[in-house]
Amino acid sequence: MSGLQDVWRRIMKIKEAEKILFELFPKENAMSYDNVGLLVGDPGKEFSKAVLTLDCTMKAVEYAKSVGAELIISHHPLIFCGINNILSDKHDGRIITALIKNDIALIACHTNLDMTDEFGNIAISEALGGKKVNRIPEVLCGHWFTNPRPSKLSEYALYARDCLKSSGVITLSDGDRMVSKVFVQGGAFDEDSIPYILEAGCDTVISGEIKHHICVLLEEYGVSALILGHSATEQVYLPRFSKVLEQKFKDCEIFVFLNNEKTLN
Repeated sequence: MSGLQDVWRRIMKIKEAEKILFELFPKENAMSYDNVGLLVGDPGKEFSKAVLTLDCTMKAVEYAKSVGAELIISHHPLIFCGINNILSDKHDGRIITALIKNDIALIACHTNLDMTDEFGNIAISEALGGKKVNRIPEVLCGHWFTNPRPSKLSEYALYARDCLKSSGVITLSDGDRMVSKVFVQGGAFDEDSIPYILEAGCDTVISGEIKHHICVLLEEYGVSALILGHSATEQVYLPRFSKVLEQKFKDCEIFVFLNNEKTLN
């Protein structure tokens, strides 16, 4: 009976998974510089297990091998720009070679996912306790919410660090400044957002990466900046992503590889 069950479980193909992911996160929503979709693997191959991760690293590939997964779905594309060769003594070549040798496919969902609110900045905002999360129409990727319990920046920085499971937080701002209206932009901060953040009356910005001169500029406008790490601000939505995939990828097991820690959902 178990053999029949195994056959039943292996009905979905890689190309069907890519189609579902593009239905969830339309390819046309990706930024022009991006590289999303199936990057490595056989579109016609069947699979029963998939690993969800932020980055397709060697550790992620090894984990996929250990659980018998035939597919890795990463947020950040392994192949971003054009490549001239695939060499096993180079970082990307080593990973691509390992994927091919182990017959593991790789699909990337990057800025097309970021543009889908509930899997991006809404998820981050809710993890920070935001109840009513608001979009700024002029900002492609970013939301704001009112801090339910206005607090000093020094306290809120530690709260945000713990909520997002970040290894630390960086700020140039006065710890006694109050946090009332928070703008969230996961990953890296887009300085073009600043005029609209000011117009919305936000007093605090949270992002994974903010350039120093931008932090200084925000300070000039009286806006605090909290930097919590690129991964920390994006990994928060992986569990939500995995639950959706469990519904969409019928009879498939979805694993989450999170910050080098293995979790089975």
